[in-house]
Parts: sequence; C-alpha cells; structure tokens
Amino acid sequence: MADSLINHQNARDYWQNIDADVSGMLGGGFPYVSKVDLLGSRAFLRKIGVVGGSVKEVGRAVDCGAGIGRITSGLLLSIAKTVDIVEPISKFTDALSGTPGIGQIFNTGLESWTPSPEPGYDIVWNQWCLGHLTDDQLVNYLNKCRSALTERGLVIVKENLSSSGHDLFDEVDSSVTRTDENLRVIFERAGLKVVQSQLQNGLPKKLFAVRMYALKPKTP
Repeated sequence: MADSLINHQNARDYWQNIDADVSGMLGGGFPYVSKVDLLGSRAFLRKIGVVGGSVKEVGRAVDCGAGIGRITSGLLLSIAKTVDIVEPISKFTDALSGTPGIGQIFNTGLESWTPSPEPGYDIVWNQWCLGHLTDDQLVNYLNKCRSALTERGLVIVKENLSSSGHDLFDEVDSSVTRTDENLRVIFERAGLKVVQSQLQNGLPKKLFAVRMYALKPKTP
C-alpha cells in the first residue's frame, strides 16, 4: 500500500526547507494557480450555499494544513468571522499571529490535532495536505473533524487525484496522491457522506486533476 511509505518526519523536513510564500506552497513555477484555485473554491462554496450575501454567515472555520494561510487570507477570512489554523511548521504561521479574524493557531500535525467540539466549526477546510496521512490516520482524523462540526457544519476536502487506478507515493515530500475511489471509501469509513463534489477547472493539464468534496455526517 502506498500510504505505508509515508514518513511524517521526512515530510516535515521537506516543508521546513520550503520558502514561506505562495510559490513555495504551490511547488514553485505555478504562482498564478492560486487565483484560479481560490476562485474555484469560492464558486464551490457558493454552489453549496455557504457563500451568498455580503454578510459573513460562517461563524467559525478552520484551515487545516494551512501553510502560510493562503486559503485563510484569500478565502476563509472573507466568509467567516473567525478562522483557526492547524499547521505543523511554525515558520509558516508566524506572520498570521495577531491578524484580525485569526483565532487559535495549532502548530501540530493533523494526525495529532484534536479539535474541540465546542463551539464547533461551520467549515473544516482541508486542501493539499491529507496526502501526508496514512489511510487509517485519515479516517481517524476525519472522525475527529466530524465530531467537531456544528449542526450545519461541513468538512471540505480539496485534493489532487491519481488517475492511475491506484494511489501514488511521492518520495520527495512523503505524501500520497489518492484515487477518487479510495478517498470516497475513506469518507465512508469516517462516517461522512459526499453532499457535493466537482472538479477544479482551469488548472494546467500537466498537473494532477483536483477535486472538491463537501462532506456531512451520515445520518444513522
């Protein structure tokens, strides 16, 4: 299994050596991808009824695997009253401390983070970070996210997809690119159902396809 090759220390060592800017977060060479990505995410939230009028309707959100807060600054702070941050590399989050709208900053890996169920989150945003967790760790993590949602809360997942028919391990940053099928199996194992999903448009064809998923707890 590709996920058995994941090594968290190797991943941290990789990211510690990455520049704390948008180019670094996006792998270099594709800074313009950020605008396309953020527009696609905003349109997706509008489609599922999260983004509407001019009033911030989201009480609390959390940006998981946030890096320098590219998504927090470019999207979440414009729709949520408070945004928490989960990011193991502290040099990435240093500049976010004290920013209006930023709540708690958790400098820990997703596998170690336990969100508080009170007051709960309306949005748990996960993008380009879940590949650093093994399948079992990801199920456990998503279970914790599910338990920390408000009544109307959503878990959002936006990740690269493998089109090879199997998950792909990247030894450079010690991560896995999963198939759509495996991601959906993991969501099911974590007690989550997909209520909306769509591909991100406008990305260079040389990159992996990227899919967005809006997840809610399964009803008993």
